[in-house]
Amino acid sequence: MSKSLKRVLISVTDKTGIVEFADQLVKSGYEIISTGGTAKKLKQTEIAVKEVEDITGYPEILDGRVKTLHPKVFGGLLAIRGNERHRKDMSTHDIEPIDMVVVNLYPFEKVVTETVLDEKDLLEYIDIGGVALLRAAGKNFHDVVIVCDPADYPQVLHEITENDGNIRMETKRRLAAKAFAHTARYDAVISSYFRERSKDEEIFPQEMTLGLKKVQTLRYGENPHQKAALYRETGARSVDWGIVTAKKLQGKELSYNNYLDLDSAWNLVSEFHQTAAVIVKHNTPCGVALADRPVEAFRQAMACDPMSAFGGVVSFNKEVDGQTAEEMTKIFLECVIAPGYRPDAIEVFRKKENLRILQLPSFITTAAKEFDVKRVSGGLLVQEKDYSQTTETKIVTKKSPSPEEMASLEFAWRVCKHVKSNAIVLARGPMTVGLGAGQMSRVDALRVAWMKLQQQQPLILGNQRPLVLASDAFFPFRDCVDEASKMGISAIIQPGGSVRDEDSIRAANEYGMSMVFTGMRHFRH
Repeated sequence: MSKSLKRVLISVTDKTGIVEFADQLVKSGYEIISTGGTAKKLKQTEIAVKEVEDITGYPEILDGRVKTLHPKVFGGLLAIRGNERHRKDMSTHDIEPIDMVVVNLYPFEKVVTETVLDEKDLLEYIDIGGVALLRAAGKNFHDVVIVCDPADYPQVLHEITENDGNIRMETKRRLAAKAFAHTARYDAVISSYFRERSKDEEIFPQEMTLGLKKVQTLRYGENPHQKAALYRETGARSVDWGIVTAKKLQGKELSYNNYLDLDSAWNLVSEFHQTAAVIVKHNTPCGVALADRPVEAFRQAMACDPMSAFGGVVSFNKEVDGQTAEEMTKIFLECVIAPGYRPDAIEVFRKKENLRILQLPSFITTAAKEFDVKRVSGGLLVQEKDYSQTTETKIVTKKSPSPEEMASLEFAWRVCKHVKSNAIVLARGPMTVGLGAGQMSRVDALRVAWMKLQQQQPLILGNQRPLVLASDAFFPFRDCVDEASKMGISAIIQPGGSVRDEDSIRAANEYGMSMVFTGMRHFRH
């Protein structure tokens, strides 16, 4: 950009720092063109401003829906400097170049997530002119500087001052990329709003844009040599929803792996209404329990696999008190997340200044309407979130589970949904006593769960409730039932659906076990 830069169009909703920025531009020899509210604010501080209608000769119309959409504005932005045909067109139609655009957009996302408006009123917050201005300037970024973020004001002013009025091409290209990303995300917010309210039975649109906004740079990725960042997904829902919005009350910065574990723990603890504690290690549950009080739930969850719990992440679905905090600080933990903490708990945690304490009042619900997205080479796999729960079960053996066994089976089944497949969960009452996760063989998953049970923790030894088993998918052979009988397992819950279901049912009947089919599989890869 050369010293010929003299005209800048400013039209901003977020007016943070705009007066100071505009004042410095004027002092650097710029003529300012502006619209409605922005022009009024600048004039109040005695900054010289030409209004857009003074340039176009056309007033704002349709309640402000049309302000800048005019050839004298877009011709001034899109004309290629040095192009003789463009110069002649500009001369013929009395169009002057515009060399900088300072624009940010109507706050559609803020309005849709923080207010309750009729759709008719909400539509007025969809920006048209601002998006068009950014895209036009971006197309012609070699000649036009685009500024869509107040955070970029200092650098732009610095380069104007230090580079004799010039903005480096590298900076202009970066600002253009930022502007196109900004408008793409803006459109993704709007698309999300319409999609979530559409009655179209097609779940997956032919075209999909995921709008992401950076929350923070993380310490590193899965490993120290990998860089990482946390982004919040665009969506027409409350902005305080999801693990990405959890408030950190104390502790070190969160890592990529911390967030993965926290999300797994929070998803699982959200399954329960009764007081629950969940311990996760390496994105896999290693202890889950329900109890009357958080401290009891934590102790029982710990008893399932105390060795694996070391360095884990703990989640609760109820407020954490001081007694529970005291119990947790007896071992090394990475993170704790809960909907709230009593003052005595906060005091206890302060003794462990590196322990990350997070607060998140919301819970995972089917109303979230999020997609589950996983990257594969060259693209993305997109599916519905697995919010489903079994509504009807079928007892397929001669023996029916007792009420106590049935309650324990239902608990184990909810846990099993969150364990990496192949998954086996052993439980006594509302307490896991052995988990086998991520095995290639279902029999091996059962053996791993049994190995965990053999740790013989006092809380497990003292628990004489029936031992039950949950499997995330059907048994392809009767071998799991044969193994289970040797372990004293009295009841099994599994989806069913194997061509050899009858073999497993026959085996269960031989051993006097009860078996329940859910008709629903919960693989987790």
